[in-house]
Amino acid sequence: MKFKFPLHIHLSTLFIVMTLVISGVIAGVGYQMSYDMLETSAQDLTQRASREIAGEINGIIGPANTTVELLSYHRLAYAETLEERMASFNVLQPTLNNASGMTSIFIGYASGDYLFLHRISSEEERIRYRAPAGSYYQLRSIERSNGNGEAKYIYLDADMQVLGEEVHPEYAAGFDPRQRGWYQSAMAANGTVTTKPYLFFSVGQVGLTVAQRSQDGHAVIAVDIPLLSLGAVLQRQKVTPSSQLTLVSADGNVVAYEDLKRLIATPTTANTPPALKNLKDFGIPPLAGLAGSITKNMDPEGISRSVEIDGEDWRVSVLPIPLEGAESLYLMTAIPKGELFATALKIRSTSILVTLLIILIAIPLIWLVSRFISKSIRVLANEAESIRRFKFDEPIRLRSSITEVNSLAETMDVMKNTIRKFISITHAVAAETDFEKLLPMLLNETIAAGGAQSGALYLVDGDKLLPCTAVSCVGEEVSRSLQTLRMDALPALLRTALDRQQAQDDMMNADEIEAAGLNALCEKADAAWMVAVPLFNRQHELLGLMLLKRKTRIDATQLAFVGALSDSASSSMETRGLIHEQKALFEAFIQLIAGAIDAKSPYTGGHCARVPELTKMLARAACIQDSGPYADFDLSKDEWEAVHVAAWLHDCGKVTTPEYVVDKATKLETIYDRIHEVRMRFEVLKRDAEIDCLRAIASGENKDIAEGKLAEKLRELDEEFAFIATCNEGGEFMAPERVERLQKIAERTWLRTLDDALGISYEEKRRKSGTPVTPLPVTESLLADKPEHLFERRAQDKIAADNKWNFRMKVPELLYNRGEVYNLSVSRGTLSEEERYKINEHMIQTVIMLSQLPFPRHLRHVPEIAGGHHEKMNGTGYPKMLKKEDMSPVARMMAIADIFEALTAADRPYKKGKTLSEALKIMSFMSKDQHIDDELFELFLRSGVYMEYAQCYMAAEQIDEVDINTYLDKPVVEAAA
Repeated sequence: MKFKFPLHIHLSTLFIVMTLVISGVIAGVGYQMSYDMLETSAQDLTQRASREIAGEINGIIGPANTTVELLSYHRLAYAETLEERMASFNVLQPTLNNASGMTSIFIGYASGDYLFLHRISSEEERIRYRAPAGSYYQLRSIERSNGNGEAKYIYLDADMQVLGEEVHPEYAAGFDPRQRGWYQSAMAANGTVTTKPYLFFSVGQVGLTVAQRSQDGHAVIAVDIPLLSLGAVLQRQKVTPSSQLTLVSADGNVVAYEDLKRLIATPTTANTPPALKNLKDFGIPPLAGLAGSITKNMDPEGISRSVEIDGEDWRVSVLPIPLEGAESLYLMTAIPKGELFATALKIRSTSILVTLLIILIAIPLIWLVSRFISKSIRVLANEAESIRRFKFDEPIRLRSSITEVNSLAETMDVMKNTIRKFISITHAVAAETDFEKLLPMLLNETIAAGGAQSGALYLVDGDKLLPCTAVSCVGEEVSRSLQTLRMDALPALLRTALDRQQAQDDMMNADEIEAAGLNALCEKADAAWMVAVPLFNRQHELLGLMLLKRKTRIDATQLAFVGALSDSASSSMETRGLIHEQKALFEAFIQLIAGAIDAKSPYTGGHCARVPELTKMLARAACIQDSGPYADFDLSKDEWEAVHVAAWLHDCGKVTTPEYVVDKATKLETIYDRIHEVRMRFEVLKRDAEIDCLRAIASGENKDIAEGKLAEKLRELDEEFAFIATCNEGGEFMAPERVERLQKIAERTWLRTLDDALGISYEEKRRKSGTPVTPLPVTESLLADKPEHLFERRAQDKIAADNKWNFRMKVPELLYNRGEVYNLSVSRGTLSEEERYKINEHMIQTVIMLSQLPFPRHLRHVPEIAGGHHEKMNGTGYPKMLKKEDMSPVARMMAIADIFEALTAADRPYKKGKTLSEALKIMSFMSKDQHIDDELFELFLRSGVYMEYAQCYMAAEQIDEVDINTYLDKPVVEAAA
């Protein structure tokens, strides 16, 4: 869920955030500029260092190239002895003394001889060489004329005078110039060559060697260029105290560093010659990973990156330094960013502190300003909350110096007033459920909302507009004084409103008012301002039109409001109309079903139509009681509707009851009365008796005796058939002796010579399939209970004990049993147990059918009311065996109405209607036996409902004298007659 805060918090936050953002941007820009400036400065310093180093080295290499090139032509290159070679020192001395950076000149001969002249540049160096005091030069010579080689160290002063001499045979043994790289490279080249930086064999220093082959190709003249001074150059170019700068060769060996002692690697064994340290082993972690970045095709601008070592960020870079005639060297720098950008970070911190100070000063001012600005908004927010809570009592009186806020306040005030009016009208319209009363209400509310003096409401009827309701200037109903308007001859204003489907206003002159028959709306026959408001439903179909008469022209705001109100009016009219139509349709369906049930069988007559009337009579009598058990009984309009629906549908389940069961007048009747089959069998027996008589006479028996026997036989058969016919009528109780006689008669037999499976239905053949086929002719019992008479009950016709409707009726095992003996043996009436259940089952079907209907809330008790009129107060009724306390009063009323109507109905073909006294007497017994509600029966009598019904629905001859005091515990003063 998003957090919500007041406007002054948002404004304060906005100003603070803007201050923070602006200050942050300034601080950020300042920091970035400082960062970029320091970054550029570091790059410039690195570039300058590379240029200085390149200049320094190239400044030495150039003269060195000239020197070796000149000496390649000198006789020194051809001298064969030490004396001859020393005689040429007058050429070497000025070269060593004047050429900066060159400390040694040496010559390697093809014979293996070697001459090395080195200028001792410091006292420290003299001591290291153990040279005599005053030594200025050291001469090293190897001569191999004798085959073994003779090596000498000669020390000379500044005038080239010998100060001392040492013999070093190990030097000759361990050093052969012809094996050195500078010698071999020069011999292979046509001009001067410059070696990679390496550790000089003779003096143990790091440097380069420039060499050239002599003209005759028998010697190589070389000059050593030490790189000792580059360490000082690197020291000078350090950007920060902790910066690290190294000069690295292409193979990754460090050739220059501020600390010269770290350049040489410690030999691992005594025989291992000293060597330069590789960058990976040099002990500068930020630069250790850059060795792999050195390539021949490296960008002249070099590469730079940031690395993190032990939590510290470093700026590292590699910059190639091209050399004249030699491989490039590479300047590597590592600068800690914390030191490099210290100034930028200080600027940023200062900016942040200044920003915080500004914010601390600005917060109170911003808070006060935002509170002032938001005050009016808070007032409007409270007003909006009042509107949200539908509180429209007080107008909005806010005045603000802010134009937009002031305009919003005025608009909200108008909106508040408009909504108040609209809701008031909507509530009034919604509360009116009577469609006939709704239309005048809609018109009056619209007249008031539109500031009109009079108006009329027309409804569409085909191609006409019929005046439904109208109000004059003095408030009188004048719709009858208005004329019908034809759609093809409407005034221009009304036609425009219908075409545009929105409210329109215009002036109508006296002629137009007269032509439209609107004089009743106007005080006098004169021009008037009229507002035409069309009413359309959701399908944009025209429902009608309102016409309002005003003294002045309506403004745009009122016109818009009237237009919106018309939409609400159209919806209300459409909704009420739909409800009215649906109720009418529902009522038609109810009466259609009830009528269909009554028409289905003449045995029910008009039962479904009369029971509702009698039920409502009794309910009305209960409602007006001011004493007794029903003094507090009353029914609302919705409850009356539920009574009406339930009463009309109380027997709707009978649509599922087979007609022949409902109409069964005899025991053997199904679709037809099977007594005719039995009569035919007796006819067969009688024919058989006559045939037997004739056969006996033909056989010689006395004719009188034979005919006497025949007459007796026929009389017996006629009597037995008459007995069976009497049993079939069901008018007499079947005592055991009658059942026994019936069974004895059934044992008679007759001869069937035709197949009884011919010409019958598939279903009957299926039922006969369980009976073995007997060859014809077959002797049949006169009456029989055969397997094909049994109809099995399907699963869907059974009711579980735990059914959701709580039915508690005993369900017979069979759906039907049409056995002839079985049906004729029914003790009372004409219905078998299965058929009696089928009749009673209509109550089950009524409840099920009604429970499946989506009744609205106010009709939810319809299934209970309709389904309880066969229940008894003592709990022995059906289908749920409810007791009095389990039933609603209306359901108990309907039980009385159902019984009274059935007893008194005179339109049943199977019985004569009871008289009033007979019916009440029977019902008094039922009241005492707790079959019906005794309190309601007493109300039925005391209120005179029985007589009110009798006078409306009973024949005159049925209405006899009745003394109701006979059936009352407390007699009334006047008994109803």
